[in-house]
Amino acid sequence: MSLPPHTDGTTMSIEIANESGVDVAEGPIVEVARYALDRMGVSPLAELSIMLVELEPMAELHERWLEEPGPTDVMSFPMDEYDSARRPDAPSSGPALLGDIVLCPAFAADQALAAGHDLDDELHLLTVHGVLHLLGYDHAEPDEERAMFGLQAELLADWRTQRAEAERATREREAAAARSARERAKDDRLLGTVGLAGSEGDPDGRTESGSGPQ
Repeated sequence: MSLPPHTDGTTMSIEIANESGVDVAEGPIVEVARYALDRMGVSPLAELSIMLVELEPMAELHERWLEEPGPTDVMSFPMDEYDSARRPDAPSSGPALLGDIVLCPAFAADQALAAGHDLDDELHLLTVHGVLHLLGYDHAEPDEERAMFGLQAELLADWRTQRAEAERATREREAAAARSARERAKDDRLLGTVGLAGSEGDPDGRTESGSGPQ
């Protein structure tokens, strides 16, 4: 179950480093991680690190920590400060390290192709998956898998909806600004035309007529 987001304006510290050799949009990865953590009620004082790596280092991590051969798509490494980072009401004298998420874009690319979406979408999904693992969720058992994947789908869908609404609002503001600029330019042209018409004749804008004294 997700909790309401924080409303005190504090922004969680999330660092991202791309050492994968694959060009990906890092900003949305950070955004979806922050959204998921905020929705789950994680303290905004928590700190998260996200790293994107190549196939070989991911395979080494996979074999070392899970004793499984070959690379994988995502791994999570929670820190000892997990409990204090997760509880929003826990007293804290400073930032708490939530943990690390490691993504492998080269491995995820094949999954994205099989799923019928692009690599960025797959990395967003894997980031939420990694966040939930940091918070103690797992999918070793069928009931755990249903709970974790259901929450994962909910968080991802809600983030995408929020992001789409924000992008639409931005487009509407930009369109309104463009309309306003066009109207100002139209007014300026009209005023300029009136000013030029009134300036013909003497400098005061008066025109000569034949009705003056003879």
